[in-house]
Amino acid sequence: MLNKFSVYLLGSLSLFFLGVSSFLVGSFFLVWDYVIFMDWEILSMNGCSITMTFLFDWISLVFVGCVFVISSMVIYYSESYMGSDVDRVRFYFLVFLFVMSMMMMIVSPNLMSILIGWDGLGLVSYCLVIYFQNYKSYSAGMLTILTNRVGDVAILLSIAWMLNFGSWHYIFYMGMWDYWEFYLISLIVLAGFTSSAQIPFSSWLPAAMAAPTPVSSLVHSSTLVTAGVYLLIRFSEMLSNFNCSFILALSMMTMFMAGLGANLEFDLSSIIALSTLSQLGLMMSILFLGYPILSFLHLLTHAFFKALLFLCAGVMIHCMNDSQDIRYMGAMTSYLPFTCTCFCISNMSLCGLPFMSGFYSKDLILEAMTGSGYNFFVFLIFFVSIGLTVSYTFRVIYYVMFYNVNMHVCHGYGEDSIMMESMIVLALLAISGGSMLSWLIFSVPELFVLPLHLKLMPLVFIFLGGWLGYEFSSVNLGEFPLSLRFYFISFFSGSMWFMPYFSTFMLYGKSFYLSKMYYEVMDGGWGEYVVSSSPLLFTSSLSKLMNYYQFNNVKIYMMVFVLIFIFSLI
Repeated sequence: MLNKFSVYLLGSLSLFFLGVSSFLVGSFFLVWDYVIFMDWEILSMNGCSITMTFLFDWISLVFVGCVFVISSMVIYYSESYMGSDVDRVRFYFLVFLFVMSMMMMIVSPNLMSILIGWDGLGLVSYCLVIYFQNYKSYSAGMLTILTNRVGDVAILLSIAWMLNFGSWHYIFYMGMWDYWEFYLISLIVLAGFTSSAQIPFSSWLPAAMAAPTPVSSLVHSSTLVTAGVYLLIRFSEMLSNFNCSFILALSMMTMFMAGLGANLEFDLSSIIALSTLSQLGLMMSILFLGYPILSFLHLLTHAFFKALLFLCAGVMIHCMNDSQDIRYMGAMTSYLPFTCTCFCISNMSLCGLPFMSGFYSKDLILEAMTGSGYNFFVFLIFFVSIGLTVSYTFRVIYYVMFYNVNMHVCHGYGEDSIMMESMIVLALLAISGGSMLSWLIFSVPELFVLPLHLKLMPLVFIFLGGWLGYEFSSVNLGEFPLSLRFYFISFFSGSMWFMPYFSTFMLYGKSFYLSKMYYEVMDGGWGEYVVSSSPLLFTSSLSKLMNYYQFNNVKIYMMVFVLIFIFSLI
């Protein structure tokens, strides 16, 4: 029988080799422009067939390869991180189910089979968010699954809508446009917005940090939150016929709001969660501007460095006895040198520092946006959001690594060899993944001819944001930090523009009041009097009848059998 370590190791190795082979096959499909379409009909009724369909093209295979490679490293990391957990094998199988649901969603060009993977992601993510069983986890799990239910309902409605047209294969409707496709694409955008936590559904993403750190690494890099972006990339040809100004504004507001909130947050996990939200807004924005391949490129490069960032943060939180406040960290380079190196690599890639992985996608996105001819508001929000990203990144680096030694006593600092090995592969991908993917995806160099000041603008905002991040975080003794000097603004921005309040008790408070009134009128009112306290002895007669049925069900069954036999003879 396999012991627990070999279960993790076997799963990690098999996923790693599957991911590398999928990536190589996807590269071959990309070079030779090759597609495999597999269709398996399960049921056909009234001209409408239920089919299980798989679409293997370069987008699906490259994405599956990246998801599998990241998942293999996360599972290998979990062997050490979850080592003291009693139910770590159950945790392993839940993570494996999570990855398989994402794979099912990626390779499906059919809304029926997409729903299987989509629902699998929602249900397994709920099980993983409530894995540490406490009230905070339960409330975060309910917020996560109920928000994602909205996206499930949107996909179910789009399935019902496509029932009118003979097939659930969305690839059949890509090259056409009719008035009814407005409703279909609206439902798909709603589903993508709930899964990718865009405004107004943003509050579940920081709440989902209640899950174990390896799960957060998967959720925020390559699985649940990227499912909505991937779905909209697949539907991008229909989006090109659609006026995307309003949903573009929502995505840009998400990007700006998350970047602003992360600059005023002191919880390490929440900062990285808001960073994910900011990058998702960037992917959605460039997708609605009409560049789906650029969005896909940033989706892949972001997956590499964000998974690494979460694994490094997990080691730091592990060493700090599960304390996540960056004000109690500092001078960690002396104790965790390798982890801090990987932390810096992932953060530099997130900033878009030249020739790191994130630079190749972010620089192209900014140049494409600059040359797209949109208005000054779009231009301003994009560049300010890039500056905010660099600002909160340098703030975190300053607090965690170079700030004063503020930690509590009795902390056991030590780097685990298993955790370090899993980080090495992701660090290499965070450095070289962007250049590799951009050389692979773009067969000819992408050239945007812009004036010199526009070409240098991304670099100017990167370095300006880094300087601002340092200035905001450096506080002398006896001074108030900037967030306390402007408390209302910092409270408003740090609480995600009050969106968690809107998503929770502001939404269901009135419903609770209504249900309380109904309870008092129905269950505690005349319904209670008529059914329970009735002078007609309605309840007692009903209970006697039920007792007779329960305790004599074999007799009743035999009587019914005999009667049916007699009637059949007659």
